[in-house]
Amino acid sequence: MSGGRPLLCVRDLGKRYPVVGQRRDRLRALWDIARGRPPERTVPVLSGIGFKVHRGESLAIIGVNGAGKSTLLKLITGVLTPSTGSVEVNGSVAALLELGAGFHAEHSGRDNVRMAAALHGLTGAALEAKLPEIEAFAEIGHYIDEPVKHYSSGMVVRLGFAVVAALKPDLLITDEVLAVGDESFQKKCIAWLDGYLADGGTLLLVSHSMFHVQKLCRRALWLHKGKLQALGDVFEVSQRYLAWHERRHLAEADARVAAGLDYSIAEVMLNGESTRTLDGLAMGDGLRVETILRARDGRPPVLAMGVVRADGTPIYGTVSEVAGIVPFDLGEGRFRFRFEIAPLELLPGNYRLRLHPMDPEGLRLFETVERGFSIRGQSRELGLVRLPLRWLDDAND
Repeated sequence: MSGGRPLLCVRDLGKRYPVVGQRRDRLRALWDIARGRPPERTVPVLSGIGFKVHRGESLAIIGVNGAGKSTLLKLITGVLTPSTGSVEVNGSVAALLELGAGFHAEHSGRDNVRMAAALHGLTGAALEAKLPEIEAFAEIGHYIDEPVKHYSSGMVVRLGFAVVAALKPDLLITDEVLAVGDESFQKKCIAWLDGYLADGGTLLLVSHSMFHVQKLCRRALWLHKGKLQALGDVFEVSQRYLAWHERRHLAEADARVAAGLDYSIAEVMLNGESTRTLDGLAMGDGLRVETILRARDGRPPVLAMGVVRADGTPIYGTVSEVAGIVPFDLGEGRFRFRFEIAPLELLPGNYRLRLHPMDPEGLRLFETVERGFSIRGQSRELGLVRLPLRWLDDAND
């Protein structure tokens, strides 16, 4: 699959824009252009990007908003001209970039389909033969003959994807297409993409959904502030990306004012490490937690704990009072709780441990302290935890 001449080759790609925030900046940039010189003041959007995609491969491009993902796709598709480097494409390309890009708002959906197909070399009898297939895939009914300006965002995506599905290009490039539209159409698109990849198609996917990224792609490229942060196996790169998100979240959220609280958390240790995020756990490993609570009145507090997915989905929670646990008194109003979760039967991904100090009566919660941890590994199971499921063979069971 990865041998031979690459379908897409990106070499040292970069894009810079002139600084035009103020009037004098715009005049200076215009003067530079008029003299045929590059602008003196520029801001980099992408720099030093290089990678290859061979036929039959699927590559996800991930990163936060503003990382340069859409700019990279526009450079690959020729919408933008690179400031440095080059892009080489050895095959047919179809792209679904910005919502409605390439569609004329005043023309009907049918006319837009004809124009889009013609741009990809599909005309005459071949186009007429494909029109019923495109209409059926789009599922927009009589709106196919209405102006596109009357379409909802979901209808525009339906029509654009239907055209691409009929063309079956060598390389398909999509930018957050699966984030728009109803659930049934998203499932239809994913099913088509599965078949497209199974038939040897090549996919370049931009998405904020790690589910779609891991389901559809085998490799991932992480862009950060316009530079290539990581490139490799989709599970490894996406998990590194989510772990970075978690560390950033904890750094922002953990600025608390414990000095004014009657009960607060003074210290947290994960597997013996005083860290905000514990990386490198494998499925089935254990998580040992030690935390020290501070009580201003010297009474032993209650500890509530919980485990949630990185997106906040609750997985498990309990309270020390329920188990009849009394913390170890360290003196001077400090109390220690220790507990262990073993084995961790969580699916690969990023998680948060939440700790909440409570009063001795277990009635009032005083603060929330979070620590992140990640589970590594490759699994295409769905959900949050691995249950002890065993498939039965009718012939033997």
